[in-house]
Amino acid sequence: MRRVDWTRLRWRLSGAWQWPVFVVLTVAEGILLTRLPVWGDGPEGGFVAALLLAACLNLLVVALLAPLLGFVLRRRRSDLPRSIAADYAGSVLLVVLFLGLVVGGIAHRGARQADARARARLVLAVDRFVHHRHPAYAGGLAQIDALRVETGLYRSCVPGPDPQRALCLFVRTNRSPPAVTRDSDSAPNAVYRSRGGFR
Repeated sequence: MRRVDWTRLRWRLSGAWQWPVFVVLTVAEGILLTRLPVWGDGPEGGFVAALLLAACLNLLVVALLAPLLGFVLRRRRSDLPRSIAADYAGSVLLVVLFLGLVVGGIAHRGARQADARARARLVLAVDRFVHHRHPAYAGGLAQIDALRVETGLYRSCVPGPDPQRALCLFVRTNRSPPAVTRDSDSAPNAVYRSRGGFR
């Protein structure tokens, strides 16, 4: 009986990795998604939203993929109990998901840096355009609102005295120097953001 109890305890201890790994990696992924996001600037809502997203992703891995991989593992190692095999599989899949988010964040970092450089060129181009052609809007240059329409093309609005009307410009940052064209529509970018699909 003692030998059976010790064997059972050994199995339980060796198969008790999934949930500690789940907790640690959920917190780590929450931090990762805010500091090194995989898309855009990360989840809106900061760390709490990122933590909830990470928990949901990890739960999907544990609930859906871990039992399948555990089944495959048991076919190769029939000595493993089903729960232990699923635990091992879940732990491995959680680590794989974390590493995938790290790789995705690093890959997306280049795109974020390119966007930041494009926005810096945009600010200089809009500043020159406003000072040369529409100096009445110079007071709003500190509040330029840039909306990316597509890669290398932004709609930039400079607020004026009327909050419903702005000086809006299309700026192509993928040209040297950036090309600036006035938009006939003076609606601020907030109108377009409310329709979705832009940032």
